[in-house]
Amino acid sequence: MNDRSDVAETIGLEAPCGRLVGLRRNGISEFRGIPFARPPLGALRWRMPEPADPWAAARDATRFGPACPQAPTPFDTLLGGALRVQSEDCLSLNVCTPGPDGPQRPVMVWIHGGAFVIGAGSQSIYDGRHLAAHDVVVVSVNYRLGVFGFLDLADASGGIAPGGGAEGLADQLLALEWVRRNIGAFGGDASNVTVFGESAGAMAIAALLASPRAQGLFHRAILQSGAAHVGHDRERAVRVARAVLDALALSPQDAGRAVEIPAGALVKAQVAVLAAAHDSKDARKLGRLPFQPTIDGQVLALRPIDAIRQGSARGIALLTGTTRNEWKLFSAADPRLRLMSLASFETRLARIAGEATPALLKAYAEGSAFERWNALMTDRIFAVPAARLLQAQGDVAPTFAYRFDWRSRLLGGIFGSCHALELGFVFGTHGQGAPAAFFGRGPSAQALAAAMMQCWTAFARAGDPSTAITGPWPRYDDTLRATMIFGDGAPRVASALERHRIDAWTAVPDRKIGA
Repeated sequence: MNDRSDVAETIGLEAPCGRLVGLRRNGISEFRGIPFARPPLGALRWRMPEPADPWAAARDATRFGPACPQAPTPFDTLLGGALRVQSEDCLSLNVCTPGPDGPQRPVMVWIHGGAFVIGAGSQSIYDGRHLAAHDVVVVSVNYRLGVFGFLDLADASGGIAPGGGAEGLADQLLALEWVRRNIGAFGGDASNVTVFGESAGAMAIAALLASPRAQGLFHRAILQSGAAHVGHDRERAVRVARAVLDALALSPQDAGRAVEIPAGALVKAQVAVLAAAHDSKDARKLGRLPFQPTIDGQVLALRPIDAIRQGSARGIALLTGTTRNEWKLFSAADPRLRLMSLASFETRLARIAGEATPALLKAYAEGSAFERWNALMTDRIFAVPAARLLQAQGDVAPTFAYRFDWRSRLLGGIFGSCHALELGFVFGTHGQGAPAAFFGRGPSAQALAAAMMQCWTAFARAGDPSTAITGPWPRYDDTLRATMIFGDGAPRVASALERHRIDAWTAVPDRKIGA
C-alpha cells in the first residue's frame, strides 16, 4: 500500500446532510465519520436516536468516528486491531463510492457483528474500497452496543429509567433513513439498497426484516452466519437489566442514577454480566447473548423468525449462509473442550435436545467428542436457524444459500472453516496486515475473494448472485436445498448438505436454537 497510486487526495461533496471533505485514492472516494444522529449523551442516553442537524460549513470526513465504548477481546487482532478511540458519541457512518458522478449505483449497507457488544464499521477488515471498486456504493454503520443500545432499563426499573432495549436497532433504522435521504449525492441509488451483515450484524438484519419501521428502507438482504432466532422477550430483558443494575450496585428504584454513571463503569458492569452469562451454570438464565434487541413492541413487535413467517419481509430477496465449522472459532483453542469425553458430549446434547436426544445422537455419531460438539453447535446456533429462515422467506421472495468451506491455516489449521473467516473474502481485505495469517494469502485466496465480491455485488445489483464464475446459482427450496460452496477451487453447487443432521432438529423448538 506504499506505491504512489495509493496516495490520497481530498475531495469535496455537497449532500443534504451538509458539505463534506473526504479522500479519493485509486478511483474510490471515502467519506468517514459522518454523523447521522445527535450524540446520544446526557439526557439522550438510552433514548431513541434523533437525526443529526444539517451543517453549513465544510465538515472533515477524512477520519473515522469513535466506536461505541466496549471492552477488548481476544478477537480484536483478527478484525484489524483494537478500537482505541471510543465514545458514546458514536453514531456515525462511512461511505465508499466510485464517485458522485451521475450513475446511480447499487448501495450496500454493512452492519458489523460482535455479539452486540463489540466492533465498529471502521475496523480495517470492513474496508469498503475493494467492494466499491465493483461499481457499488458501500456504507458501514456504527450503532450503540451492549449496555448502551440493548438494555431494557425501563421495564427493569418500573419506568424510572429510560431504555427499552432496542435503541441499537433504532440506530440502524435511522442510519438507513439517512441513506435514503443522502445517498444520491454519493452516486448511490436509494431505490436499490442491500443490507448485509455478519453474526450479530446478520441477526440485526433479521430484526430489521421483522420491523414495521424498516418498510421501504432496503430491498435485499445478505445475512452471514446469523439468522432470525434472536430477540429477548421482556422478561428475559429485565433479568439482564437487573443483573447490570446489581453490577452497578443500584436498586431498581435508584436506576435513574444510571444516566449519570461514566461510560467506563457501565462497560465494567457489562463485562461482569457477560461473565455470569457465559458461566456454565448461568444461574440467572441470562442466555448466551445477554445483550440483544428486546421485543419492545415498538421497534420490534415479534421475534424475527415469527414475523418473517407471517410475511413481514415480503418481496425482499435473501442470501444467507454459514461457514462449515462456525463453532471452532470459540472452541478450538480451549483445551478443556478439545479433551471432551463422549459421555460429556452426550450429557451436553441431552440438556439441549430433550426428547430429540436419540435422533441427534444418531445424527452426530462420527468423529471425536470434540468434533461432534463443534458440528452440533455449528448447526444449533447457525445452520439450523439459517435453514428455517430460508424456508420462511422462500414463500414470499427469492432466496439463495451458501456455505463457506475455506480453511484457515493459522496455528496448523485448528480453526478450520470457522466463524468470521469469510469476512476477509467478502471485503477483499483477507491479505492485509496481521489478520492475513488468519484468512490466508496467495492466488487461491485472491480467486476466492474475487468470486465472493462478484457474487455479493451481483446480488446487490439485481437480486441474483449468479456470475460468470459461479454459473447459475439456483434458488433455495426445501426439496433440493441448493447451496453454493465457496472454498478451495471454483465455487460449486451442492444439494441437501448435511440433510440428516439438519432434519434431526425438526422436533427441537425455535427457542432451543440460535443465539
